Amino acid sequence: MANIRKLVKKIIPTSIFTAIEPIGHLAESVIANIRYGFPSRGMHIIGVTGTNGKTTTTLLIQKMLNEAGFKVGVLSTVAYGIGNDIQPQIEHITTAQAGILQRRLRDFKRAGVQWVVLESSSHSLAQHRTWGVPYEIAVMTNVTYEHLDYHKTFERYLDAKRRLFTLAAKNGRKFGVINADDPNAQKFVDSIPRSTTYGFKHGDLQASRIKLAGDHSTFTATIGKDTYKIRINIPGDFNISNSLAAVAVGRELGLTKQQIEKGIAALDGVEGRMTVIDEGQKFKAIVDFAGTPDAFTRLFSGLRPATKGKLVVVFGSPGRRDEAKRPIQGEIAGHNADELIITEEDDRDIDGNEIMRQIAAGAKKAGMKQGKNLHLILNREEAIGFALTRASGPDDVVIILGKGHEKTIERGSVTYPWSDIEVTRAALRELVKRSNKK
Repeated sequence: MANIRKLVKKIIPTSIFTAIEPIGHLAESVIANIRYGFPSRGMHIIGVTGTNGKTTTTLLIQKMLNEAGFKVGVLSTVAYGIGNDIQPQIEHITTAQAGILQRRLRDFKRAGVQWVVLESSSHSLAQHRTWGVPYEIAVMTNVTYEHLDYHKTFERYLDAKRRLFTLAAKNGRKFGVINADDPNAQKFVDSIPRSTTYGFKHGDLQASRIKLAGDHSTFTATIGKDTYKIRINIPGDFNISNSLAAVAVGRELGLTKQQIEKGIAALDGVEGRMTVIDEGQKFKAIVDFAGTPDAFTRLFSGLRPATKGKLVVVFGSPGRRDEAKRPIQGEIAGHNADELIITEEDDRDIDGNEIMRQIAAGAKKAGMKQGKNLHLILNREEAIGFALTRASGPDDVVIILGKGHEKTIERGSVTYPWSDIEVTRAALRELVKRSNKK
């Protein structure tokens, strides 16, 4: 059975499959589990969910457990694999479709994997795509407004996230890790028998003595009488929150203080998450995946004060996704950027110029003026190239947001190869080459 979805659609006509959408995905998951022999049974599954920070938290936990000697697999937005053999994730999706997910879990089991860290999206939970997966530890990073184009209301979105905890409450450790700074934290605490909460201001596990640097952060994590000296090699205070979640998981699994500290410090970075691109230019260039209003707020709260020179921002918004966030993100970026370049980001079959106008409306509300410090350039490669010419000094920063690690871009009905990181590298090389000739 090469394609589970095709088989399901043979059993259930396409029109019915679409009309009863979660049931269709559930049927697909059941068939995939049967096909691959319910592979996750006997393995310990850690699920990570949230609006922002899922990927970084997932990879922090995987790295920490791997360094501690666990045979651990990971399935995330950016990568999948076992131990140090991690492959890039090509699918344009957080949690893979049931057939792919169960096949990879089958491969993990055959390789002797004991623990799996599974990044679990609200879509996959609402659609029962992870049916048959016996979660026993559930992690929540945060829940803010996102994907309302699919879930329709925030309450339904929240319920989808909570489903991870109600599933974990039925298996194994029945343990939750919850961001206490999130206003909905108590609903997650109430969904599982045992939990550790964490945060900057609230929770059992808290961060203090925080020191932010351009390429890493250090802080002290404290819970009761226990303290941990943590270094995370991904900048931004939001990643301190993510590493607190990893500390909580490590404690639950009985890792020593040294194993937790060493394991978190061992992760050098996450592709497309505050990835610094250096090709010898005088200024700093960064690629990041941030694509929600909350992610923008978190990112700029640290980046703006730390940028002594000019801050140049590039981003767009995907077509056939939540329209309401576009002017909000435009306004947030407008309040923080010295120059803003709006561009495409998987426009799909939606008019890219209209998407840019919606974002620009928010930027103008923040006081930006088109043609002066606000620029609309539909072609993303041109937009990135232009943005890089707007910085010059050592204190300037150019940050390209929205696609991060992704390897494709969707224009109309066609998917093209793409990488923000590689496009930025190439543009910087050319910029440095021209500069050296002067």
